[in-house]
Amino acid sequence: MVENKKKTTIVLFSGEYDKAMAAYIIANGAAAYDHEVTIFHTFWGLNALRKEEMVPVKKGLMEKLFGKMMPRGADKMGLSNMNYLGMGPKMIKSVIKKHQAMTLPQLVEMAQELDVKMIACTMTMDLLGLQKEELLEGIDYGGVAAYIGDAEEGNINLFI
Repeated sequence: MVENKKKTTIVLFSGEYDKAMAAYIIANGAAAYDHEVTIFHTFWGLNALRKEEMVPVKKGLMEKLFGKMMPRGADKMGLSNMNYLGMGPKMIKSVIKKHQAMTLPQLVEMAQELDVKMIACTMTMDLLGLQKEELLEGIDYGGVAAYIGDAEEGNINLFI
């Protein structure tokens, strides 16, 4: 008897806290329902995988500028709406704390514990000047083919 494994794949393109949070809530929920889950982080979605601390790596001028302009880590990402010069993220984090919900960094950590496959897009890393040392431990690296390989067998495929 052949068992068909349920698969969920997510392309995380957005670098906004609330959208990344939604992606990780869905990913963790699918993993809890025994799905194999892949999140392919590309462009601004890579910020969810950045380490919060500064990592000394050699970069050119353009890569240094991108690195300074992008949020360092999931907790530093802005909101898609109601950002209000940084007040929006503080407000939503206050509401999350009040309701004892999980923060985005906690959701990322949970995804790693649930064996969610997190892929960092290497083409985007090259474009933005991000290096493996600047990203979280335990993630995978690949291009579009890595995502397509999982997505073509997916039961649920999302773009966030």
